[in-house]
Amino acid sequence: MNHALKTLQIKARQSVYTLLSGNNFSKLHGEGYDFSELREYQIGDDIRKINWTISAKIGTPYIKELHANRELSVVVTTLADGSFYFAEGNAKQKKLTEVATTLAYAIQHQNDLFTGVSYYQNNTHTTPPTKQLFHIENFSRQLFEAKLLNTKLKHQEAIDNLFKKIHKPSLLFIVGDFLEEVDLSLLAQKHEIISIIIRDRAEENPKKLGEVTLNSPISKIKFDTFFGRRSIKKYKKNLIEHDKKMKEHFSIYGVRYVKIFTDEEVVGKLITLMM
Repeated sequence: MNHALKTLQIKARQSVYTLLSGNNFSKLHGEGYDFSELREYQIGDDIRKINWTISAKIGTPYIKELHANRELSVVVTTLADGSFYFAEGNAKQKKLTEVATTLAYAIQHQNDLFTGVSYYQNNTHTTPPTKQLFHIENFSRQLFEAKLLNTKLKHQEAIDNLFKKIHKPSLLFIVGDFLEEVDLSLLAQKHEIISIIIRDRAEENPKKLGEVTLNSPISKIKFDTFFGRRSIKKYKKNLIEHDKKMKEHFSIYGVRYVKIFTDEEVVGKLITLMM
């Protein structure tokens, strides 16, 4: 096995067992048997959930919430193309692999069913719903070794395919750089969604390069340009507007999200999703 990949996997497993153990990403509650919380009744709550004994003692209606007593289906989906062939040492693709691998180990450690789905160009790689480390590490290896340079993914087609592919209501992680606009509204009607945005800091704060020849990692196109203060200002304005629209879309459809830069520790950022 590739030494760099093995190191990444060991780091991910150690992080899960020491820092993520006992935590749960899902906010779903259900009609199971595990007690979740006792809270005051709010308008719109199902009156059948009122605990009349406690309410009588306190003098105010109270709801007893229960965790769903069922095995959780968790799907980790990656969206990647040439835009991930970026940063020194291909750091962006490596960070994508680390995030997806850490999530997969965490799911397995919580004894939930893991499914991995990766999309890149015309390829789709899917693991069966599993709790076996073999499938998790195979999924990790496929992400690490994927040939992304000069590839272009049709992001919305991938999202539409995912909706058709995942039938059981699930906790769904979507990992990508989200530099392309995607509509998650249909998926959000069926699944609990968490988006994880992978970026390199140079993508959000590029440096002045002056006269330069740029190579597109997606289309193979080369072009000469002057990348100065004005070009950077325009680029950053467009990116800010794009991200603002993306976050508004997430908010409307109840999609939680976190951004992880290539120089950041994965577990520290994932823990914020549990708060």
